[in-house]
Amino acid sequence: MVERLARESKLSLLTARILANREIADPEAAGRFLLATLADLHDPFLLQGMEEAVSRLAAAVHAREKICVYGDYDVDGITGVALLVSFMRAVGLEDVAYYIPRRLEEGYGLSSEGVANVAAMGAAIIVTVDCGINSVREAEQCASMGIDLIITDHHMPGEVIPPAFAVINPMRPDSLFPFRNLAGVGVAFNLMIALRARLRDEGHFSTSPEPNLREYLDLVAMGTVADIVPLVDENRIFVKYGLKELTSSRRMGVQALKEVAGVDGDVSCGAVGFRLAPRLNAAGRLEDASIGVELLLTDDRQKAKAMAAELDASNSERQALEQEILGDALAMVNNTPDMGSRRSIVLASESWHPGVIGIVASRIVDMFHCPTILIALQDGNGRGSGRSVPNFHLHDALNACSEHLLKFGGHKYAAGLSIEEATLEAFIASFDEVATGHLSPDDLIPELAIDAVLQPEEISYELAEVMEAMAPFGMGNPEPVVMLERVRITERRVLKERHLRLRVIAGNKYFEAIGFNLAREELPELVDLAFSLEINDWNGRKTLQLRLRDLRSAGG
Repeated sequence: MVERLARESKLSLLTARILANREIADPEAAGRFLLATLADLHDPFLLQGMEEAVSRLAAAVHAREKICVYGDYDVDGITGVALLVSFMRAVGLEDVAYYIPRRLEEGYGLSSEGVANVAAMGAAIIVTVDCGINSVREAEQCASMGIDLIITDHHMPGEVIPPAFAVINPMRPDSLFPFRNLAGVGVAFNLMIALRARLRDEGHFSTSPEPNLREYLDLVAMGTVADIVPLVDENRIFVKYGLKELTSSRRMGVQALKEVAGVDGDVSCGAVGFRLAPRLNAAGRLEDASIGVELLLTDDRQKAKAMAAELDASNSERQALEQEILGDALAMVNNTPDMGSRRSIVLASESWHPGVIGIVASRIVDMFHCPTILIALQDGNGRGSGRSVPNFHLHDALNACSEHLLKFGGHKYAAGLSIEEATLEAFIASFDEVATGHLSPDDLIPELAIDAVLQPEEISYELAEVMEAMAPFGMGNPEPVVMLERVRITERRVLKERHLRLRVIAGNKYFEAIGFNLAREELPELVDLAFSLEINDWNGRKTLQLRLRDLRSAGG
């Protein structure tokens, strides 16, 4: 298979092997992956409900009706709301409102209180982003109030699809859309593509400028990366081109956010995931996410700087809370006698902030490599956030334990729940029973997948460039990891007590290597190195660098 792919696609055997490891095994798929363009996006009208939604929204544009975009309070929801609001305004709708529930007061998603608040604004249409797929009661409420509800979401639907005017979700069991794993902002962008096409067909842009959708991809990229959906198919295209838009920074709010986050030059997925997204997320986790939307919508430079500074301060507060909760959680793990026999971690506390527990759950998964749920308790009820590992579908597991829950939602790797404190112990037992039934001991051991074992002469600038062409990297499209065996260490330095810098020789070639958080007191002279290959550009001088992922004694 690899030889055929290399021959027919005119690729090196190594490149073909890396693609095959990503289940890209035929030349056509390889071409789409390596040369993906915006023209490769799917027809948005293949999404169930799209025709109804577009017809209604086009009529609203012509009649200048009031629309409210209703989103979630995470980065996916914030960027999706900003995306649709700015687009609606660009096509001539002056009266476009938005609504994001306050996490601590209203909770997640479409709520009766939220619908009532939107109705008080006088909106004729509600368009949800990143929420609503299980809001049956709220859909009935909208219908009774004469509001047309258009749901766009990407979470797993329940047994009943809400009776809304239109429901757009690639996870619908009757979906014809070729790709299921869009983020919420990706679903919203497909709605934009379809609506612009309809307005163009109806002659709307003969009297007004037509929006360039490429300029909105910065928002799509941020929401997609932050929501940790697989970076394949449409998601990869969105992020590939969206990172370029983020780098050019047309939006005042993005410029200000990059400045406080210390992001300059080409924006990477890492910069989005670890610098931009946490700051955009911080206000919604602690107080009110609407400041994030306002930041992305404003054209006022000074206002943008002030809001970005406020988000940066909120992020610092969030980081302090995160460290405090992490310390509590680790103490609980260490003080629970039977924790070693469990295949899941479920912890609860009355002192935890519900807006931060999801981040801490991710940290605990990284440490213990097992599905983890943290629950913030208050007044006899709990709100939980969970994260999972590759071989465990978190949403399905919660569904199996649903008799102990008030409400839950999410997807394979992340989910949220509500629970009564009285049923907590029963839920913990039930959830661990499900985990034990689905996870073997080997599933709890983290693995580093190696794409190929190389010979020293195969390491070159050309190989580094080929690997870079496979970017952007993330879930579903991990950065290639290759291996050199029996490498001799000639120089070793520890940086900032945590990082490892090496100079090594393999064959007759010398290489520089850097390993973040890999400092060790002792290293053998001969080692096997697992690394990603990159071109290090420092002061205008380019050199090949091995970015270490792990190392072991040679032949270990």
